[in-house]
Amino acid sequence: MALNTALPVLIVDDYQTMLRIIRNLLKQIGFNDVDEAKDGSEALGKLKEKKYGLVISDWNMAPMTGFELLQKVRADAELNSLPFIMITAEAKTENVVAAKQAGVNNYIVKPFNAETLRSKIAAVLGE
Repeated sequence: MALNTALPVLIVDDYQTMLRIIRNLLKQIGFNDVDEAKDGSEALGKLKEKKYGLVISDWNMAPMTGFELLQKVRADAELNSLPFIMITAEAKTENVVAAKQAGVNNYIVKPFNAETLRSKIAAVLGE
């Protein structure tokens, strides 16, 4: 099935290279409306300004981690149904469990390719 690639996507990572990689992968899949934030607090600001269809966030960031961002998004009445995918370098079971309990929609372990990203997004957006 076709993905709704017109949705605006917010990618959050404190590592510029990773932002570029994710943006390029999204472009390969067909997503062109992509904004970036360098940490959770910047992401929250952007989420208040614009209606996004998906957030893809790294776990390990400072000062606000992706996990804290997820908790804040889920606690916000305006944002709590926003599809949220977490990216992490470590596939620690307790992290996966914690993220699931906090309401993450899906989880991607680095490194990943466009096909992995596409299937995770498709699973989340129910396409």
